[in-house]
Amino acid sequence: METFADWLRARDDEALRALLSARPELVSPVPADLTALAARASTPATVSRALDRLDRFSLAVLEALLVLPRPLAPGALAEAMGTAAGEVARSVERLRRYALVWGDDTDNVAPGVRQGLPHPAGLGPPVQEAFAGYPLDRLTTLIIDLDGREPRGFPDSGRFLERLAAVLSAPESLIEDAGPEARTALEQLAWGPPVGRVADARRPVRVATATTPIERLLARGLLAAEDDRTVTLPREVALHLRKGRLFRNVGPQPPALTGRALTPGRSAVASGSASGSRSGAADDLAVRTAAGEAFTAVRLTEELLERWGTDPPPVLRSGGLAVRELRGTATLLEVEEWHAALLAEVAYAAGLLTRSGDLDGEWLPTPAYDLWLMRDTAGRWTELARGWLKTDRAPGLAGGRDDRDRLINALSEAVVRTSAPPTRAAILRVLADADPGLAADAEAITTRLAWLHPRRAGPLRDRLVGWTLREAAVLGITGFGQLVPYARDLLEGGDPEPALEKYLPEPVDRILIQADLTAIAPGPLVTELARELSLAAEVESTGGATVYRFTPTSVRRALDAGRTAGELAQLLARHSATPLPQPLTYLIEDVARRHGHLRVGALSSYVRSDSPATLDEILADRRSDALRLHRLAPSVLASGLERAELLAALRAMGLAPVAEAPGGGIIVTRPDVLRADPPPTAEIMRVRVGTEQADASMISAAVRALRAGDEAARHGAEHARLRAGAPAGDPPRSPAAATVDRLRAAVEQGIRVWIGYLDQQGGSSSRIVEPVRVEGGFLTGYDATRAAVQRFALHRITGVAELDDEEKPS
Repeated sequence: METFADWLRARDDEALRALLSARPELVSPVPADLTALAARASTPATVSRALDRLDRFSLAVLEALLVLPRPLAPGALAEAMGTAAGEVARSVERLRRYALVWGDDTDNVAPGVRQGLPHPAGLGPPVQEAFAGYPLDRLTTLIIDLDGREPRGFPDSGRFLERLAAVLSAPESLIEDAGPEARTALEQLAWGPPVGRVADARRPVRVATATTPIERLLARGLLAAEDDRTVTLPREVALHLRKGRLFRNVGPQPPALTGRALTPGRSAVASGSASGSRSGAADDLAVRTAAGEAFTAVRLTEELLERWGTDPPPVLRSGGLAVRELRGTATLLEVEEWHAALLAEVAYAAGLLTRSGDLDGEWLPTPAYDLWLMRDTAGRWTELARGWLKTDRAPGLAGGRDDRDRLINALSEAVVRTSAPPTRAAILRVLADADPGLAADAEAITTRLAWLHPRRAGPLRDRLVGWTLREAAVLGITGFGQLVPYARDLLEGGDPEPALEKYLPEPVDRILIQADLTAIAPGPLVTELARELSLAAEVESTGGATVYRFTPTSVRRALDAGRTAGELAQLLARHSATPLPQPLTYLIEDVARRHGHLRVGALSSYVRSDSPATLDEILADRRSDALRLHRLAPSVLASGLERAELLAALRAMGLAPVAEAPGGGIIVTRPDVLRADPPPTAEIMRVRVGTEQADASMISAAVRALRAGDEAARHGAEHARLRAGAPAGDPPRSPAAATVDRLRAAVEQGIRVWIGYLDQQGGSSSRIVEPVRVEGGFLTGYDATRAAVQRFALHRITGVAELDDEEKPS
């Protein structure tokens, strides 16, 4: 008799690739052979994940296959589903592709599915299963009460159960006899779940002595006692109450999406869908709006990381970001707190932000942030959007409370939800399916998701719908509620940059400096100019153009950071569309003239100046009383304050001191950058990408490994090695750089190569490998000599040779 493993073995490679693509967790890691694959596909965890991917109709078809009697009569499944046979056949084929149903001529349910669906179609077990756990004496009493005849012959539980099933095959008279209250209790269980909790279900009760509705149902066998407090509705009784129907209303098509139809110039009109030129104009408006939000998201992320690079917030001992720090960041960026939390979480997910150290650390940009700054705006947005799409962190939870009523902080592990990535992607796919010009509302999306993935429903998913819609809007993934074209490319795994670039403003390196000490940036500035301008001027307003204002404080800030007056003037003149106005030149010269005349050190601290008269003025100023100053020398004053406090106090008096190092040099009080390397596990902690998708090349390699593993199991590993054509003799050797180049070329050309590989003990061996990818210091590929998909550390590969070009030793 054919088994599930035999059926998998008989499938062609294309069918196996389809199975592994639909259920990628089956190849993590790759099983040894197809028998092991069949066993893994039957485990509760993998079956549950496969069931989670089914839509409501496919799940209902699978449940019907579990319930309907075997063998199935022609057309019985379509009749039970109440829909066309073609729709049912397509659903069955999908179940077969998922290996939840197997057999080419018969629709056998795969092992493990019945355990994964304990109540198919909301039905309980058949009578003979429901009462199989009854003691013989209680079963005998039940038969006597229902049948009215004493059992004859030797007591036999099997025979009693058959008689009970015959009685309950037509239970209407028993239900009428139990009374209307009992019927109401049955109807509450009829459509599932078929189990209920009662006070005392195990106590034997007779028809004549039953008083409560539950006792009357138990005495007539209309409910079966599972344990002391649990009762189950037998399947035959439920089907009678349902009038033979398995499902109330399950159709093969998802519910229609409803929402707002968009028109140019307005965000919404009456429900419906837009069409024609109106739709095209509305779509263009949506894309432009989304692109503007995408640009803003990139700008805000850069502003956040620039600030945290110089003034990093501390990491809480429990992990995460303090509420006070989040509120301050929101004020800085002029956004709401949830928006600030989203930006921080997205930067973390994209690898641009991390924590320094294990204890008393700070949130700092990573070196990857500097590389990110070198990309254009579209490339930067793509990294952020991909991080948001894949992260298992739910930023919307920040600021809420957990199950123990504890505050959930942004950037903490408390925001991790493994269901976030698939739910986020599912929501975007629903938006992608909407009619052009239609912005689906949250309720319609939730209803569609309930049909697409009924087993994933719950309060968290409903909240994720709202969070995802608002996050997608501020990240520029949607415009007026529509998924824009470049976001579709992102969702499908493509490159969204070409489509996005057309709608983004070009960075400019010219500004208009005016005589009122303001500078106008007519668009987004190039990174270097934006950094310098934010250092030397204050942002006065943002929008289509950004207005900066030069003040004595902002110019002093640039000088404190190590810029000289000449360097600052040259920078502004180089990027100004007009000659520098005299007021700005005078301001820079005036601040520079006074800057640095005072030197502050630590005694706790001291003040030094080449002009004793200046120190005389300070001592004569009443505001200096709190500074606890006393003169050490004509040009030196000492203070009991810390250096930073003294600097701040003197600046509050209108002076322009600088910090002085012990050797007399100037201390730059605003370092340009602070960075923290992510810990070794940061990649795992930052983004836990689920196995919802798998690389096609890895799937193909896994299929080859499974076939080879089957062959090795039948004929032995040595035979598989000989079939791989592994050469004898010494492994190849080549320079490290040439090794990597040859491996990458083999990946592109899809050819097998001969490599030498050193194990942990330093022993070398020859391997015949079909490379799949080279990244992160590892080669991943199908090892024909081991008949398995393997990872090879690049530093242990001694050399690479192409088999066709290398003369194999005999």
